[in-house]
Amino acid sequence: MTLEQAVVLTADDGSLGPLLRLAEDRLEPGAGYGPHEHRAVDVVAVVVSGSVRHAWGAGARLAAGDVAVLRAGTGLAHDEIAGDDGARVLQTYLRAAEPTAAPSHDVHRQPQGWVDLGRTDARLCVHRPAGGQVADVPAGLLVVAGPGGAAARAQPGGPHRAADPGLLLVWQLDPARPDWAAF
Repeated sequence: MTLEQAVVLTADDGSLGPLLRLAEDRLEPGAGYGPHEHRAVDVVAVVVSGSVRHAWGAGARLAAGDVAVLRAGTGLAHDEIAGDDGARVLQTYLRAAEPTAAPSHDVHRQPQGWVDLGRTDARLCVHRPAGGQVADVPAGLLVVAGPGGAAARAQPGGPHRAADPGLLLVWQLDPARPDWAAF
């Protein structure tokens, strides 16, 4: 059982405000990340296809189109395991909005439009246009998750034509450089 990971974007210098890293993960059926720890980071996972079982606390099952928000806060150990259909997941790592808070995990089922992330410095908008359809997306960092993979670029806002059925994510990020950033 394997995991393939491609880093789409990294900005650990603070140049994208709270965004640290964006990765596209592909997991074979039954594959997982293995138990691992997080602390003082928020992870926003968007299931592009397949399904995932999140093993922490009460656990959660995520299907294609679901968005999970893991707030690691003071720390937690967990795992994510692909279902029988495998999984393709976009994971965005943000510096923690509340690093001293208790860990939590929220699941947003099949959101369309703005997703409440419970923070003021990062917003996520989700669109699922059909192939050839035009989606009017807001300005921000546009992540296109098409059949061939994910790509990110700055988008001034306005129409975006989806060449293939896929997923469009727009991140609006507070551009203020955080205190920890190297200047």
